[in-house]
Amino acid sequence: MLVWFLVPVAIVVAAYVAARPFIVERSRPAIGPSERHGAKGEFIQLSQGVTHCRWAGSARGPVAVVVHGVASPMISMEAVADGLGKLGYRVLMYDLYGRGLSDAPAGKQDRAFFLRQLSDLCAYHGLTEELTIAGFSMGGSIATAFATEYPHSVNRVILIASAGVKINESRFSRFCRRVPGLGDWAHAMFGHKRIRNAIPAQGATRDVDAVLQAQRNELNRRGYLPAILSSRRGMLAENLEDDHRKLFRQGISVTAIWGGADPIIPLRAVGELGLWNRDARQEVIAGADHGLPYTHGKELANALRATLRG
Repeated sequence: MLVWFLVPVAIVVAAYVAARPFIVERSRPAIGPSERHGAKGEFIQLSQGVTHCRWAGSARGPVAVVVHGVASPMISMEAVADGLGKLGYRVLMYDLYGRGLSDAPAGKQDRAFFLRQLSDLCAYHGLTEELTIAGFSMGGSIATAFATEYPHSVNRVILIASAGVKINESRFSRFCRRVPGLGDWAHAMFGHKRIRNAIPAQGATRDVDAVLQAQRNELNRRGYLPAILSSRRGMLAENLEDDHRKLFRQGISVTAIWGGADPIIPLRAVGELGLWNRDARQEVIAGADHGLPYTHGKELANALRATLRG
């Protein structure tokens, strides 16, 4: 008789364990008017959803569009925007879908997904030529793909610790990416804690602290964790050798800046990119890890100045 009692109990418990992370995800608040109230910038209805964007830098000059990485919203690119602004650029920053204050629309977050958002954004602002596209980490992959898709609109690509060349992936991330179903469950169940634990408790400056807090805040919004996994299966899974070779053939200027102590994007990427595009100008910032856009803003600005004006 005990067995007949325990079997349904076990089934109920198993069903709860299987469903719990997805229930928790659905319980998180979606980004809406209350979250966006008082934020700087503008909120634009594009074909996939609302995108949060903001202009920075010089009031006049050439336009640079800045694309952040897989896990941090556009606040992580403030130092990049400031550095480009001091070089005379008008800088357009925006939150990728599923991050920051942008919507989290459904769909695999692959090349087509992100290029649609960026092309929609450029079309909205009437940006059609002489663009500089700067991207960090996955944003570098997006910048590269955008330049090869719209070569007549882009004259320069700036890559900062860019994905698409070489990347070190944890066993957990690799498992979640490669195994549908069970990988989705594992990422929903354990991804929140793993990401939270990877965020340093304190930064060296207030600006760094603001970025770290923004990263923590992302974990509380609906759609963020699914966006991370979808990006790992989509845009981040691409090797962009063909794209970089195409940029070389098309004569589009490429500047690449890397962190000398980056555990995620190894320095092997420098040599690999050099093989694909021997015209690429590359700099390495000693001691910088994968947070270099916000932890080494001054050094990054110096590297941009040296490569863009040299």
